[in-house]
Amino acid sequence: MTNTTNQGNSAAIEAPFSLKAIIPPLLAIIVGMIMVILDSTAVNVAVPNLVQYFATDLKTVQWAITGYTLALAAVIPLAGYMTDRFGSKQVFLTTIVMFVLGSVLCSVAQTSTQLVIFRVIQGLGGGMVAPIGMAMVFRLAPAERRGSIMGMLGIPMLLAPALGPILSGWLVEYVSWHWIFLINLPIGIVGIILGVKYLPVTEKKGKAHLDIFGIILAPLAFSMLAYGVNQGGGESWTSTGALVGLSVGGVALVLFVIAELMQKHPLLELRVFRSSDFTRGIILSWVTQAALFGSMLFVPLYLQQIRNYTPLETGLILLPQALASGLGMPVGGRLFDKIGARPLLFVGLSVISTALFLLSGVTVDTSLPVIMACLAMMGLGMGLSMMPVNTHVLNSAPREWVGRVTPLTAAAQQVVVSFAVAGMTGYLTSQITVHMGEMAAGSNPLVAAVQGFNDVFFLSACIALAGVVLSLILRKPKTAGSAGAPEGQKADAAVMMGH
Repeated sequence: MTNTTNQGNSAAIEAPFSLKAIIPPLLAIIVGMIMVILDSTAVNVAVPNLVQYFATDLKTVQWAITGYTLALAAVIPLAGYMTDRFGSKQVFLTTIVMFVLGSVLCSVAQTSTQLVIFRVIQGLGGGMVAPIGMAMVFRLAPAERRGSIMGMLGIPMLLAPALGPILSGWLVEYVSWHWIFLINLPIGIVGIILGVKYLPVTEKKGKAHLDIFGIILAPLAFSMLAYGVNQGGGESWTSTGALVGLSVGGVALVLFVIAELMQKHPLLELRVFRSSDFTRGIILSWVTQAALFGSMLFVPLYLQQIRNYTPLETGLILLPQALASGLGMPVGGRLFDKIGARPLLFVGLSVISTALFLLSGVTVDTSLPVIMACLAMMGLGMGLSMMPVNTHVLNSAPREWVGRVTPLTAAAQQVVVSFAVAGMTGYLTSQITVHMGEMAAGSNPLVAAVQGFNDVFFLSACIALAGVVLSLILRKPKTAGSAGAPEGQKADAAVMMGH
């Protein structure tokens, strides 16, 4: 029986690859992912308008962002179990429908409380889209073309955060904040139609093992950690919210890890960390994400707070970053298939760290061409490095664990990015205070603010530089346990599978 299954799997893997056949399902996944990612960045621009419209305070409206983040963090770990139980296609389409429903409800919210509740519904739908989408694409792509196919998937993952502020800035200035949410309706309908027609029906295990401890502890751990970090970065690391969130989340995470290692069928497959290739790759991806996403927030802040550009103008200034990442992503994917992740990460992170070091020297009146050139460098570096490291991580896990590994990496990324953003926000605030104290009376306070931004960009550059060093320890990716894998990787695969 096992031999027959293996032969069937081999036949599926060795079937002739057709780019024409993979484009429609890939497009369905991309439409779903770009909708969710766009919405994550678009709402930030509308916060002042939402405060005014609902006649409330900033802290209340920020819960619309925090609630969305907590809902995302809570459901991401459930993606593997849900796909095993109901099938990838069914769950993916259900989450898209739920996200669109939440979006429509947000667009007609009458109070700030309703907006927060509807944003939570959005987050519960959107959280599973990325991990399930990545797992489906990984399974669709043959090993020798996996880098280029995953690179195509990565384009919206980098374009959407950069294009989100442009779209939302235009909608807020010239139409209405309601359309930031309502625009998801036509996009979602297109994604659902494409998904119903083209996504392959994956085999569902039906009686997937229910990990009770995991289902309780994972959402609690990741959502409370996200909450604690949001409170720490927004208020104070010693505030009640931060202390409760981090302590409860930390204890829940420790209990979750213990429970998962004792489970025969865990919610998240933590045994994959026994692979040295996976562990090296995931640590490097965390470093990359901390440097990139931690610093990406502060370029728009610098442009709006120091240079007084409007949200729309800020989005247009950020356009070179989006275009360069869109150019670098397919190039990085194709090269990954030929030379592996290590050289791409070395070059990509070197470009990113150089750009961040240059940004650490910006002043109150640094010319826009210089800033836009730095942003283009960051975008190119992101395009060359982001999907290769993600593909390397998935390649290092046994193929049958991919459905449980993508939620693990997505949930970890959510926490890492939250910590990076909150930590750097706190660092920016403290450094501005320090520089204000060092300035002579009557000096321009904007100078102290710019110096604070300089310090944050310098810190991000140092983190990226650490990634350059770490990239040197990566081995050329091979599928775990494959016939052509080096002996060390074969041993890793055997250990992971419990042999």
